[in-house]
Order: sequence, then structure tokens, then C-alpha cells
Amino acid sequence: MVEIEQELKKALEELRKNKERKFEQTVDLVVNLQKFDVKKDSINVFVQLPHKVKEKKVCAFLTSENKNVDTVTDTEFKKYSDKKLLRGLEKKYDFFIAQASLMPKVATTFGRVLGPSGKMPSPQLGIIPEAGDKIISELKEKINNSTRIRSKEASIKLGIGKQKMNDKDLIENILSVYNSLLKALPRGVDNIKNVEIKFTMTKPQKIQIR
Repeated sequence: MVEIEQELKKALEELRKNKERKFEQTVDLVVNLQKFDVKKDSINVFVQLPHKVKEKKVCAFLTSENKNVDTVTDTEFKKYSDKKLLRGLEKKYDFFIAQASLMPKVATTFGRVLGPSGKMPSPQLGIIPEAGDKIISELKEKINNSTRIRSKEASIKLGIGKQKMNDKDLIENILSVYNSLLKALPRGVDNIKNVEIKFTMTKPQKIQIR
């Protein structure tokens, strides 16, 4: 693991030599897979990051309004039969949560748009038994410090930080994702072809993992 940390440090130093942009770039982690069947071995896990990347916009499907989160109550569901409104809701928020008792209605009303975009409330991080203030505040904190690994193809790309973050924090975020991915892959490191990191507008830097 020490070797990977050193590789990451060198790669970040190289990336920071690139010319400055007029916007803050995202730091992307790219893990290319091998001997991996996307359909058979699909991965869908949430990873808690040591350092928050950004504040996520969260919307909740609840039975009543909650002051701690933007809310769509079940009495408002029917208006989202309008596909334009539904797509507008999906684009506005990064993450959706829901009361467990409402999930059948949520699936019926919102599933056709939130499902394909990967934003349906998830049992792993998004479905709550009741809408108490404490539960919602704690869940929002978890969501803001998490990222999701989904294997849609044989290459996984995640934003794990921002250019302004220091190298130590970026490396800790990368290693959290990498170690979680190793546990989720059926063959562990043997499923990893190579690892790269890049800024939004730069060429990737390859990381030696063996």
C-alpha cells in the first residue's frame, strides 16, 4: 500500500504541473477492469470517504414536509405523471431518499426516470423507516461523505475530489475507494487491469499497482 501511496503522490505532482484552468477541476479516479463480466459480476456499493468532495443536493419522498431536507410528499406524487416535471426533478437533485412505507409508490411514480439514472432511493443509503429530524440529518451527512461505485462497463470512473484539496486528502479518498473496490470484485486485484487519475482537462496518469 505504501508503494501505491507514493505512486499517487507522484501522479498528483505531475497533474499539478498542467496549466491552470478558469474553473476548479475535479480529480477523477479511473479503474479499468479485466476478466470481469459486467452483467454477471455487477458492482453497486457506497463508500464513505474520509474527506467530503462536495455538498450534494438531496430530495426526500416523505409523508410530510421536513425542515432538514427538500421534500416531495406523497400527496404531490400525482403531479409527476408529467414527464417534463419528473425529468426536471431528476436533474435538480444529486440524491433521493424515501420513507420505506412509500417505496412502492415511489417506484411506480418515479422509477421510470430515477431508475435509469441510478438515483432511485437505495436500501444501502437512502431508505429510512421514519422521517425523524435526527435520522434525516445523519443520513444527509452520510450521503455528503459518500460516493457510489457502479460497474456499468469494464471501466469505473469516479470523481474523488477537487483540485484545491491537498494531496494527502485526495490520496486518502482514492485509497478508500480502491480498497472497497478490491473487496467487491470477485477476483480482487486480478480483476484490475490498470488504475489512472486525472484532472477534468488533463491526460490521465497511470498508477503502478503491482
